[in-house]
Formats: sequence, C-alpha cells, structure tokens
Amino acid sequence: MLSFDPEKIALPAGHYINGQHQAGEGTALQVNRPSDGLPAGQLFEADAQKVDEAVSIADRSVRESGWASCPPRQRGAVLRRWADLIANDTQLAQLESLGSTRPISDVVNHEIPFTAEAIRFYAECADKYSGDVLPTRDASLGMLVPEPYGVIGAITPWNFPLSMASWKCGPALAAGNAVVLKPSELTPFSTVRMAELAIQAGLPAGVLNIVQGGGAVTGSALVAHPLVRKVSFTGSTATGARIMSDAAFNGMKPVTLELGGKSPQLVFDDAGDIEEVAGRILRGFTANGGQACVAGTRLIVQRGIADALIAKLIELCQCFRPGVTWDENSRYAPMIDARQAAKVASVVSSARQQGAEVLVGGERFADTGEGYFWQPTLLSVVSNDNPAVQEEIFGPVLTVQIFDDEAEGLALASHATYGLCAGVHTKNLDRALRAMRGIAAGTVWINRYGRSGDFIIPTGGFHGSGIGKDLGRQAFEACQRYKSVLIDF
Repeated sequence: MLSFDPEKIALPAGHYINGQHQAGEGTALQVNRPSDGLPAGQLFEADAQKVDEAVSIADRSVRESGWASCPPRQRGAVLRRWADLIANDTQLAQLESLGSTRPISDVVNHEIPFTAEAIRFYAECADKYSGDVLPTRDASLGMLVPEPYGVIGAITPWNFPLSMASWKCGPALAAGNAVVLKPSELTPFSTVRMAELAIQAGLPAGVLNIVQGGGAVTGSALVAHPLVRKVSFTGSTATGARIMSDAAFNGMKPVTLELGGKSPQLVFDDAGDIEEVAGRILRGFTANGGQACVAGTRLIVQRGIADALIAKLIELCQCFRPGVTWDENSRYAPMIDARQAAKVASVVSSARQQGAEVLVGGERFADTGEGYFWQPTLLSVVSNDNPAVQEEIFGPVLTVQIFDDEAEGLALASHATYGLCAGVHTKNLDRALRAMRGIAAGTVWINRYGRSGDFIIPTGGFHGSGIGKDLGRQAFEACQRYKSVLIDF
C-alpha cells in the first residue's frame, strides 16, 4: 500500500547545517502542494549571512574531518551506505511525492531507485579515476594530479528534486568536496531528509549542508561566496546565464550548467510500428506533466505516416486522468504551481492566435479543484516562428510539423536557442547516423526517447542548453581541479 495521508506527514523544518536542523528566521516562504494547491508548509529564506554560515562550516568541515584526504575507498563506502538508506526510506518517498509533481508510485518505483543508483555509481568512481603520468624527457617525471575544489555550491530545480540532488552531490562528495545545496523553494523538503540520511551513513557533519530560499537571495549569495570554488546548476537558460555572469564576477569559478531545451522528435516514415513509436513520443512529452528539460516537445514527422501517427497520439492523449500524487493509482503529474499552469495556458493561447490548431487537449482538466493539471495537448503548427515551437513551455504540449524529405526534416529539427536532446526514429541505420550528425544536441536518442539507468552516459547540452556534463565520468572529473607536476631527477 503506497497511498498515504498528506496531513499526517511531518515535514523537516528549514535549513540543515552542520548536521542540525535550523528553523530559520527572516523572510517566510509559503510552500503549496501541486496536487491540490493547499499549503504544505513554510520555510524561511537563507540570507547572505546564513549562506555564509553554511559555506564556512562546509569549508572547515571538509578539511578538519579528513573527508578530502581520506582514502577514496572510504568515501565510496560512506556513499554506498547512503544509497542503501535512500533506497529503503519510506519517509523520503512520501516527502518527495507530497511536495513535488511526482506520483508516489513513480517515486517508489523509479525516482528512489534511480537516485540511489546514481550515488552508488559515484561511490565506485571515488577510487577508479585518478590522474596521469605524462610522457616527458627521460630525466623527468610529469604528472597530472587531481584534487577536490573544496566547497561546491549546488542549485537544483523543482521538477526532479531527489535525482537532481544525487547528480550534484554524488560526484562532488565522491571526489572529496563539501557541498552546500540549495533546492528549489517550491520543493524543499525531501532534500533535507536526504541530507539526514547522509549523516546517518557516516558523512561527517557539515560536509553536506542544505540552505533554503529563492534564487534571487539565497542562490545569488551561494554563487557569489568566495569560498564556493565551483557551481553546479540545473534550471532555466535565463537563470543559468545570470549564474555564469555572477560566477565570473566573484572569483572566476567554473560552472556546470544543465539548462533548458526544446527537443525534437524526428520521425521518418520507416520508423516501424506506429503504436510503439507513438508510445515513445507520448512518454517523451507527458512524463512528469511535460516538466522536464529533456522533454521531446517538437514532433517532426514525415508525411507518409503523419496521419496515422497523429491519430494514434490523439487517442493516447485522451486516456490520461489526473489524480493527487499521494494516491498510488495516480499516474499523471500536475503542474508545479499556478504560475506554471498560467505560463502553459499563455503560450498555447499565443500559439493559437498565430495559426496553430489544437488537435487534442489545450486546457486544464476540469474538476481538479485547485490542482494544476493540464491536458496533454497536440498543436498542429505550420510556421517555425510560432511561439509554441520556439519557447520552452515546460508542460505537456507537443507541436506537430510535417516534412517531406530528409533535408527538410533535419532543418526543422534544428533550433536557434536550444540543443539539449533529440530523438530520431527510423529503422535505417545510415539515416539515423546522418541525423545524429546533423542535429546539434548534447544527447541524441535513436529509436527511444529518454535516459536509461546507464549512469556512465553523461548528459548536457549545446548552445543555450548549457555548459559541461552531469552524470558519467565527466561529472566526477568536473568536481576536481588538476595540478600539473614536473619533477627532474
């Protein structure tokens, strides 16, 4: 029985600094439940002074505890224990489901295992990847020696609170750093529980701290702090640009930015079984209510199968039913809040005014009270300048464009701003590889859409979709700085 009563869930209060809860003071922020719009709890925003406290404690703790200098295998053992605690913690799953857009069945069956496995992956990186001995002249020894940065500032989004925290904390802690993490002010609670479990697993107090608040106050103070030597952020392209600028003006610190996307799903007429392809496309733009940077929200389909594929998608879109996230039978995610629902409505309205035709959906579900559930929506679009094609909507809205030949399809698949992901659906290997080469995106999925559990494959975008990589060996290595050494003998 996974269903639970949201009124009976005790919420962790405030910040989590030096292994202790701090209720906080100052500006109060109201946190609402996306499923019904009712208050979930309240938190107090960390100002620059509170952020300084958390960062200073992290800097001292990572040195005095020996976390940075202990044998890497010991760090890996702590992370493996942490992953085990995450995998078996009922409270963590309920906190994630109550306060986010994630139905409890999805959290238990997917989000929690994915989060635990990400941390296990980086536990194994701790003693597997190191520096290099470099070829030099006979009387010298050249080395490339990695070392942790010290304190890494991490800022995570509201759409996948737990897994995004594991992407930031896993590689940073495995490499010997401390982390000060700011979760989204819309989904603050589950990350605090995650940090509690890290301390239970043996992570020294103060090596992982959580500060609560919005980006303008708490996030800015974290990025600008002189003891934060690197910043890792997942969120919007506009916010990523501000973080990049702030990091440059406050110490020239490196950044990893996983930002927005407007990803194409390019379907050729030799893609195979229509029902199977439609299922892939549907999951690509409706998962988490379309609130994913990697959502495949632009269907570009070859004319020969367009009618059949669109008809199947319309049929599948009509099968969704909204439900509160704490009900184990719910499968469809709400919008995170009223502002996000209004944004989806605004872009759909603008798209229609500029010639888009609504094929299915196009409005909020009726009879959901104050819950923010938007119907899966298909928009037939002719002009590539339509706002529904150009703007990241962050909702379950799929634009549909039809092409005749490969060159036209590839041209439509390109985007002036974003280059995060792309899906290519074809049984022709040559065509698939040409498309892979021709689409400017950091990840290309062929005959699938979405990540797997292969954490060795990094993710990250081109252009306005970001800089650097999360996941993979690359994320671990990005949490270290490299010192060149040359010894004469």
